[in-house]
Amino acid sequence: MSVRYIGSKARVSGLIADLAGSPSGTGVFVDGFCGTGVVAEAAADQGWSVRLNDHLTSSAITSAARMVAYSDVPFTELGGYESALRQLNELPPVAGFITAQYSPASVGHAGLERRYFTEANASRIDAIRAQITAWRVNGAVGQLEEWLLIADLLAAANRVANIAGTYGCFLREWSSTGLRTLELQPRTLRTRPVGMDVHIGDVAHVPAASEDVVYFDPPYTKRQYAAYYHILETIAADDRPKVDGVTGLRPWRHLASDFCYRKRALGALTSLVRNCPADRVLLSYSSEGHVAREDLEAALRNLGELVVHSLGDIGRYRPNTAAVRKADSVHEYVFELRRTAQPLSTVPAGSGLLATQGAA
Repeated sequence: MSVRYIGSKARVSGLIADLAGSPSGTGVFVDGFCGTGVVAEAAADQGWSVRLNDHLTSSAITSAARMVAYSDVPFTELGGYESALRQLNELPPVAGFITAQYSPASVGHAGLERRYFTEANASRIDAIRAQITAWRVNGAVGQLEEWLLIADLLAAANRVANIAGTYGCFLREWSSTGLRTLELQPRTLRTRPVGMDVHIGDVAHVPAASEDVVYFDPPYTKRQYAAYYHILETIAADDRPKVDGVTGLRPWRHLASDFCYRKRALGALTSLVRNCPADRVLLSYSSEGHVAREDLEAALRNLGELVVHSLGDIGRYRPNTAAVRKADSVHEYVFELRRTAQPLSTVPAGSGLLATQGAA
């Protein structure tokens, strides 16, 4: 896909799931900043029921789609999953909101040309999104079926987006990717259902209990996700927000995160972990983050028994040549906090994890 998800844990999701371990009792794996859902998916593969949350609708839906099993989405009214996709792919184009604002047609609506999508692809996005809404309204699809189709549309849009990495800007010239024809593609669904509930909103309001394992992967840097992925959010929400500027940003300031501000980040992280009711909390952080590892470690050590796991170096988000020159990798950590006298996670042999331990 042409889109890059800032801070993606795709390369270390298995290591994080190993730290969570296998489920016992009634606890669930709570992913408070689920993003694309790769960590929750790895936890589900280990048998966990999952609770997903993100303040972006597009992220919550993308994550939920990773948990869907064949039996969850029969598409009875539409002749099955692949039949539903085929019907969407065969729709005639419709020049709707995405066409008007995020293709060259924006010249006539906004007075400037935005080259996120060709007019042909934008009108396919509009047609498909409208049909998914119509199916949901008339009862042809249920909620999970709707979310799966929206997630497939987001993935298809990513494959033809004329962008360098995120939707923070578009390319001046058309890339070969941007000139491809948008097409929904079926994904491989899970063979067994996963216990799942989905929340969209402030991470502080996500339900959690003492027996749960709560995983937090907050933003590390000044990049605000609501701004960088605004078009995906508009497609997912199927609304028509007032947009402006060269990039056609939708209103996003109400979703600005304290974790993205250098002066607020440490306090926000400490408060997040302190107020979480779970006995076990896993917090991802990075050497690229606003908060130095030693400062975060000192703050969290006061909250319980702490171990810091080193996950190693992963590729850094590089939106431009200046970023490439600055660094090509960042070091990832997981801070594991326990509020009880349980033994800390053992590091699986050969996992590549290193740990340092501190006590309250």
